[in-house]
Amino acid sequence: MDVQRVGFIGLGAMGEPMCRMLLRRGFALTITVHRNAAPAERLVAEGATVVATAAEVAARSEVVVVCVPDAPQVEAVILGPQGVLAGAAPGLIVVDMSTIAPAATRHIAATLAAHGISFLDAPVSGGPARAATGALTIMVGGAVEALERCRPVLAALGSKIVHVGDVGQGEVVKLVNNTISAVIMTVLGEALTLGVKGGVPVETLREVVLASAGANYLLETWIVPTVLADQYSGGFALELMHKDLHAALQTARELGVPMPVTALAQQLYALQRADHARDDYSAVTLLSQEAADVVIATGKRRSET
Repeated sequence: MDVQRVGFIGLGAMGEPMCRMLLRRGFALTITVHRNAAPAERLVAEGATVVATAAEVAARSEVVVVCVPDAPQVEAVILGPQGVLAGAAPGLIVVDMSTIAPAATRHIAATLAAHGISFLDAPVSGGPARAATGALTIMVGGAVEALERCRPVLAALGSKIVHVGDVGQGEVVKLVNNTISAVIMTVLGEALTLGVKGGVPVETLREVVLASAGANYLLETWIVPTVLADQYSGGFALELMHKDLHAALQTARELGVPMPVTALAQQLYALQRADHARDDYSAVTLLSQEAADVVIATGKRRSET
């Protein structure tokens, strides 16, 4: 029988639009408040049921999706006193769509397995905009049988679902993706600052590079409403990208993989956390713009804006 009852924990910038997609696809959705009650109130108005604890979410669900900031929060909502495990029956599938270190993922999966509960790590890529349209990319680690059972749930959230291997390997793939994105953004900040300070409008730089070897997704799409508009609020929070780089470096140490460029990028994001933690991670480009006293978007002196 197809999954009908879905629980969701984590109603942030990604979780709320993902819940909305599940409601639109006809799933019976149960949620709980993790930090902020406002998203829950909006979703209840659209048909969701809200309960007091993650344990109650699990008791009412066949699949529970978790999407919270980091490993401590994932462990708390799944393994804590009023967590998913406390209300779960054997046969439940827990899908963690957070981005955390693979070692933490494997620990949680092993604990749940001892109680007859399946676990998939299924981090996503695409940001809030693609979450709102159900067009996320989802990288899944875990048993194929569990994936196939909850594929209709994932299909409501993403247009590309890839089984990448065992538990924990979904997180490995996500950390690879975010490491590349984070590093490219720092380089875009430096390179575009160089070009604009050299007198070339950013529109010209972008046109040429997009037709050349330096073309990339961030230059084509992501920086248009951010760097090119000199507007950094919203988007994918810089503090979350910094957290993901920390997880990547932690995993690299465990595997014996040197990542000096990633370590430098992490420090650049750390420099921006104090003033831009909740801004889009493209705010890392302000380091270069401020040092060169130029606005990439306009070519004007930043000190005069």
